[in-house]
Amino acid sequence: MEAQALQFFIACATAAGFGIAIAAFGCGIGQGLGLKSAVEGIARNPESSGKVTVTLLIGLALIESLCIYALVVSLILIFAHPQAAAISGLFAK
Repeated sequence: MEAQALQFFIACATAAGFGIAIAAFGCGIGQGLGLKSAVEGIARNPESSGKVTVTLLIGLALIESLCIYALVVSLILIFAHPQAAAISGLFAK
C-alpha cells in the first residue's frame, strides 16, 4: 500500500509540474500577443489609448486567472489526494 501511495504521489507531482508549466507557457504567449496588439492599436490611433488600455487590462486579468486556476488544480493534485495520510506516514518514520 505504501509503495502504491508513493507512486501515486510521484505521478501527481509530475502531472502538477507539467500542468503549471504548460499553463504558464500558454498564458505568457497569450499575454504577449495581447500586449503586442494593444501597443499596435495605440500606435495607430493614439486617441483610443484609454479604451484600449482598459480592455487590455481586463483581458490580461482574465488570461492570468486561467494560470491561477491551473495552479489551484496543481496544488489540489499535490496536497489533497486520497492517500495523503499514507504518504505523510512514510515521511514521519
